[in-house]
This record gives sequence, C-alpha cells and structure tokens, in this order.
Amino acid sequence: METPVLQKAEAPVLAGKRLFRSFAYVDGKWVANTAGETFPVFDPATQQQIGDVAKLNDTESRMAVDAAHRSFPAWSAFLPQQRATILRRWFELIAGNREDLAQLMTLEQGKPLSEARGEIDYGASFVEFYAEEAKRPNIEGVTSHLPDAEVEVWLEPVGVAALITPWNFPSAMVTRKAAAALAAGCTVVVHPSGETPYSCLALAELAERAGVPQGVFNVVTGDPSIVVAPWMDDARVRAVSFTGSTDVGKLLYRQSAGTIKRMVLELGGHAPFLVFADCDLDLAVDEAIKAKFATSGQDCLGANRFLVERPVYHAFCERFAERTRTLSVGPGFQDPDIGPLMNSQAIEKQETHVADAVASGATLMCGGHRHPAGPLFFEPTVLSGVHDDARIMREETFGPVAAIALFDDEDEALRRANDTEYGLVAYVHTSDPRRIYRASRLLQFGMVAVNRTKVTGAPIPFGGMKQSGLGREGARMGMADFMDVKYVCRDWA
Repeated sequence: METPVLQKAEAPVLAGKRLFRSFAYVDGKWVANTAGETFPVFDPATQQQIGDVAKLNDTESRMAVDAAHRSFPAWSAFLPQQRATILRRWFELIAGNREDLAQLMTLEQGKPLSEARGEIDYGASFVEFYAEEAKRPNIEGVTSHLPDAEVEVWLEPVGVAALITPWNFPSAMVTRKAAAALAAGCTVVVHPSGETPYSCLALAELAERAGVPQGVFNVVTGDPSIVVAPWMDDARVRAVSFTGSTDVGKLLYRQSAGTIKRMVLELGGHAPFLVFADCDLDLAVDEAIKAKFATSGQDCLGANRFLVERPVYHAFCERFAERTRTLSVGPGFQDPDIGPLMNSQAIEKQETHVADAVASGATLMCGGHRHPAGPLFFEPTVLSGVHDDARIMREETFGPVAAIALFDDEDEALRRANDTEYGLVAYVHTSDPRRIYRASRLLQFGMVAVNRTKVTGAPIPFGGMKQSGLGREGARMGMADFMDVKYVCRDWA
C-alpha cells in the first residue's frame, strides 16, 4: 500500500470557492457521515493532502437510492423540453467555470493543466449534446400487422441509474453518463473514485445551481465496496453504468444478476497501433505520440502495442524514440507533456513491464525508470523488438511505456492486433484505401481510428467489443441504455 506524505496542502484558490466541496450530495443536501468518518485525498504530484471527504456508510448509500427513487416519478414526468432547459443551464455553468474545474482536476488527478481544460470542454459537450437529445425520443408509429389495431412503440426511462466513475477522467465520465441518464428521465446515484472525488462534487454544486431538482442527482462518496454493494442488491436500481477495470466490471456484472439490471460497462483496453509501410511516416509518429502519452498514458484508449511493418520499422522506432526523449515531465500545474501517475501501484507496473520486456529480449531505447520529479513520476519510455509473449503485449500498461514490434504482412498484423481479450479501439496508419476498408472490417474493436488519434466526442457511440465492455456511451445509443422499450397495441374495434 502507498504511504502518502502526510502534509496538508492548502485548499485550492478558486474563483468560485463553493466548488470545493468535501461533503457528499444526497437528496439536495450536502451531507457528512453520521459518525463523522472521512477519507483523505492527495495531490499525486506532491503527495500532499488536499483535504478530507465524507466517507458515507451503507445506510447512507441506501438513503441516496431512496431519494432517487422518490424523485423519479416527478422527474420522468417533466416535459422533455424542461429537462433540456435544465441540462442546458448545467452545460453553461460548467463552461463558465472551466478554469476552476480544470484547476481542481489537476490538483487531485495530476493531469497537465491544458489536458484538464480539454477534459472540461469534452465533459461539457456531453451535457450540451444530451440537452438537445432530451427532446428527441418520440413515440414511434408502426404499421400494424393486425386488423383494427393501432401499434405504437414508446421509450420510457428505466428508473434509478447507478453511475460508477474512474479517477483518470473524473469530470467527463460523470457528465457522459449522467447527462444521458438525466435526459432520458432517469434519476441517478453517482459514486466517484475516492482518489478524485472533488471534480464530481463540483459538478453536483453546478447541477444544483442549474435547477436539477432535489433527489434527482446524488453523489455518494466513500469506500466502493460499502457504497456500491447496496446498489447492486437493490431492485430499485434498474441500470448501472461503470467505467473501470475489466476485473471490477466482471464483478459488477455477476452482482447484477440477482436483479437483472441494465449494464453499461466501459472496461479495459489494449489498443494496437498498426503502421504500414505505405503510410505518411511523419504523421504516424505524430499521432503515435498522442495515442501513447495523452493523460500520461493513463487512458483506456492509449496505444499499448505498436506493430510496424518491416520496411519502415527502424525509421519509426528512431523517430518515435527521438520525439519521446523531448517530452517534458513534471507537476500538472507546470503544464508538462507527462504528469504524475495516480499511485505507487501504477509506478510498479511500469517497472515490471519494462523489466519483463527487456528480459525477454526487447531493447530499451529511452526512459525505463522513475523520474526525479517525484515518487509518482515515470520517464516516458520506448521499448523496441518486444516479443508477443512479454507481459506488456498482453496486459494494459496504463502508463507512459510504449512497446514496439515488427510485422511482415497485413494478415499477420491484423491477426496479432486481434489476439487480445480486449476490443476497445485500434489505430491504423496506411494510405491504401482498400487496406483501410479491410482493416476497418476485420479489426475486432468497437472503434477504429484511421490516420488519426482523436476520435471521441459527444455524437459518437463510445464502447468496445469482447471484454472491453457492454453498451455504448455518447450518441443516441448512450441515451437508449437508460430507456425501456414499451410496445402498445390498441384495438379500436
């Protein structure tokens, strides 16, 4: 277990001081644990304590479901335009408090400040998108197959939705889930990561200002095994949306069986980055840097395996390593290229993956060690000649370590890219339109990025195949997972 430095950091200096909240938010009230229990939150860059947050117990977690269940009939009965208006206000408040929210995120998550600002914009875009989509789920008329009958299909909110969000995107994963659920007419209980709760609590403050009614949006902070367990057993919780590891996703999937909950699972990734000899090599290197090192490598979309065709293999390795050596490392408020990792376990995983790859014959081209910036900083690292049996080629690294291997033909590249239990995203660089089509069809991933890295956004269905999850977030599909389909057949005879 990590032993943080028990120094108390000063509270962040925010223009909107009420955004720094240390209590949970239940039934329209800011609440503490009845016994006064709290848990500390630390700045990963300095390991200084930021503050203490309320550690709610299982009884208080059930109270949040009580509130959400009680408020559901009224919220679901709102006209869609009314829900849209409230969501629009929430979006405007998030956008208007962008700098404070970014500062808060960098403080608790360590993300470089420019990336934190980008996440606030990204997260706000989901609220704006679903403010519009809230007005669109309409009754669908269907041509009747029966004489003297009229047939309709209705979309109705499922009820209370539990949203469980991770530490690597502590703002956007809340808005991506909550905006879709609220637009559908659901009420929500949210459990943010205990490592980054402040971003979610700030969003709750802004939701309250936007006019989200009492009990509709609840944030329950504390130990996930205590907070979430009652939700999985509660039949009133009809949907669960989780972003996190595949192992935890499997656990929640099993726990949901007793009450047959709707499950949306955005789980691990192990993205291949395919570089064919006919690509624009300069572009491929530029995009490879983005795909590997965004969020300091702590991104489920991060490229983990670089597969490069033999004719350009050495050139790609040299250029990629050269660019990697120039990346800056430091605290997020200095706005470096690489910030701190989240905890000591993450650092240990980077060391383990590097040592294992080198032991199996890989070449360490740069990095490979802890960085002097602090205990939770790791050098951006490039390994070439990595064998397929190395751990880094099988496990999600979730850090700033890139593994490069070569291939000789297209069939081999696609076979090796698909040789994983994960299927979230794949990256392809080639100039051949026929190969683009073949690769896009044959890659077993929920998302395929061709000659680019940035693919996500509010209008697209984010999600994976195989053990990378179930369902989709974003787009109209993201709202559909919080709605039931009701078929009505009326006899007018």
